[in-house]
Amino acid sequence: MESIEHINYIKSPIEVVYNTLTTEKGLGNVWTKKLKVKPEVGFINEFDFDEGYITKFKILELVENSKIVWECIASDEEWVGTKVSFELSQKDNKTTIILKHFDWRERTDFYRWCNYNWAMFLYRLKSYCEN
Repeated sequence: MESIEHINYIKSPIEVVYNTLTTEKGLGNVWTKKLKVKPEVGFINEFDFDEGYITKFKILELVENSKIVWECIASDEEWVGTKVSFELSQKDNKTTIILKHFDWRERTDFYRWCNYNWAMFLYRLKSYCEN
């Protein structure tokens, strides 16, 4: 199984980062405007990237200001069954975020493209939370 992992440091309180990752307003500003999101374990978040299908993530875990875990239940076939986690910690007014997209069946060109796009997601998250 393959895994994508990234880390970034955001000069913003951990609460701001967590709320951005768990609300329609936040994810709408860093990922896609077409979405249905609710910060509730078991809820199925929906994201529309104008690719002809809706990406759906079931929320498996929410630990306030600490950890978020999603499981992809509908999307591009390579994403279905994969999981995404966001692990947060704070030190000296800086939030560390570790993003993992794991349980990929194989390393493909789509996997590589998604790896790049997760880095861009973290860049947008940082810019949004710091401004």
